[in-house]
Amino acid sequence: MKVLIINGPNLNLLGTREPEIYGSVSMEDYLEKLKSEFTSYELKSYQSNIEGELINRLQEDDFDAVVINPGAFTHYSYAIADCLKNIQKPKVEVHISNIYKREEFRQKSVTAACTDAVLSGFGMEGYRLAILSLK
Repeated sequence: MKVLIINGPNLNLLGTREPEIYGSVSMEDYLEKLKSEFTSYELKSYQSNIEGELINRLQEDDFDAVVINPGAFTHYSYAIADCLKNIQKPKVEVHISNIYKREEFRQKSVTAACTDAVLSGFGMEGYRLAILSLK
């Protein structure tokens, strides 16, 4: 199974960005851990701070499932939501922090309704749990 892990804005800073919220592990390091655990899967990761680039990557359609952390786009990107609606493959939305314990604007996801499941507040482990749910 080919799984595409998509990360939105500022998630390129994982490992250094607000470690009290997002932890101190980079996505690159965590991806290596995931690859060593899920050896029968092909895991690819893509991150962009630009909404249209995320949509373009999703539209390449070279994967069997998507694990997406839209970052701040979660809360207002109807364009990403529309893109996700058109993907007829398993989709799991992941949030490292518990968005429901944060600022009010972070507590609404416009993209969640376009995915099959949402994981929020499990830290980086949310990516692993999302992949497990695809089995």
